[in-house]
Amino acid sequence: MARTGRPREFDRQAALDAALTLFWKQGYEPTSLNQLKEVMGGISPTSFYAAFGSKEQLFEEVVELYRSTEGRVTDVLFDEEISPRSAIEECLRQSARMQTNPSHPPGCLIVSGASNCGVTGDQVVELLKSIRRKNNEAIRSQVRRAVAIGDLPDRTDIEGLSEVFGTFLVGISTAARDGVNRDSLDRSIDQIMRLWNGA
Repeated sequence: MARTGRPREFDRQAALDAALTLFWKQGYEPTSLNQLKEVMGGISPTSFYAAFGSKEQLFEEVVELYRSTEGRVTDVLFDEEISPRSAIEECLRQSARMQTNPSHPPGCLIVSGASNCGVTGDQVVELLKSIRRKNNEAIRSQVRRAVAIGDLPDRTDIEGLSEVFGTFLVGISTAARDGVNRDSLDRSIDQIMRLWNGA
């Protein structure tokens, strides 16, 4: 009689990586539990709920994974060891490079992950919105710091200039998903950074 082998062990990290890619590609709402279970190694519903609790909890864990890997491109916004201008420009360029990298889905999970959620996804929407708000506040803090240290004049419209960079940062995701390449985005960043020079 042939001996049966031991059942394959569940690789939690591989499952998380697969879920990240699927959520990144499709967004939270369009991604079904059946699709998740399939890409996560064909795990059973029992194993899924035991490991992750719910689809929403899985998404929250995926967002943390994203922020600790590809999503770290915005970390430079919180760096006060470099010049404010460098922090913002480096964030934009790193974001453009990451979001057009063909090794993973285009765009940014934090921007597009919950763009089409209904009321059932309110908590997911708020999670991503809170992360974007923190990034926008970090941009605002860098612009304020630039004024305080004399890199920008006192008359600078801090709110207006901050919103321009914050809106551009979010817009990179849509451009990347529409197929705009890194070179084009870099040229656009050249142009938007002229606003800093003009200020």
